[in-house]
Amino acid sequence: MKILVAIKQVPARDSALKPDSAARWIESADLTFEINEPDAYALEAALQLREQHGGEVVAVCAGPASAATQIREALAKGADRAIHIEDDGLAGYDTLSSGRLLAAAAKQESPDLILTGLQSDDFGYGQTGVVVAELLGLPHATIIMQVEKTDNGIRVKRELEDGWFQWISLPLPAVLTIQSGINKLRYATLMGIKKAKLKEVRRLTAAELGVTPTQEVKLAQVYMPQRSKQTVLIEGDARQQAARLAAILKQEVRVL
Repeated sequence: MKILVAIKQVPARDSALKPDSAARWIESADLTFEINEPDAYALEAALQLREQHGGEVVAVCAGPASAATQIREALAKGADRAIHIEDDGLAGYDTLSSGRLLAAAAKQESPDLILTGLQSDDFGYGQTGVVVAELLGLPHATIIMQVEKTDNGIRVKRELEDGWFQWISLPLPAVLTIQSGINKLRYATLMGIKKAKLKEVRRLTAAELGVTPTQEVKLAQVYMPQRSKQTVLIEGDARQQAARLAAILKQEVRVL
């Protein structure tokens, strides 16, 4: 089974974020980066499937030159080889353009299974996996908690609302978006880090894939949340005050 795993470079979760000078995105000069967490779980799911059924895991990343560090980390954890669609302007592309790049790379590989994270830690759109599936005309399922190989394809467990789950079967090839926390993530071993240096990383551009990225969705402005304090006096008797306080906590503060 050949499994293609899409990974993305995102700012580390403990990074101090601030808008750039144009207020169109965050200032990246002093940031450290890591593999998008849901994508890390997608990679782990792919590695476990390969260990159970054999095959190959190919990591594919569309991102700037600096994303090579995250690609090497994926290789160190066990991916067999990688594809790097290199473009410093990819941070400004919308989901459809990114999906077209990943779909074009997938067409060249003809994988049995494509895994992506449920969403990215930076934009959080949750659209890339389903966009890739639509562009390739493949069946797909989202919010996946478990994947099992069957004689006719795969059987997956989907997370629904209120603690409910759904088991469905899909033929292969297919696309899945993986939920965070479904497995325990492995660390890259010293031997894995050494082997990663020798593994193949195929570098491509959008032009080589025959894709002209467009930006249909544009960010108008990125800004820090405004902090303010306000004192509200609640009048009435105890019952009226309690009812008013409960309404504020539920409708305005939204903690109930």
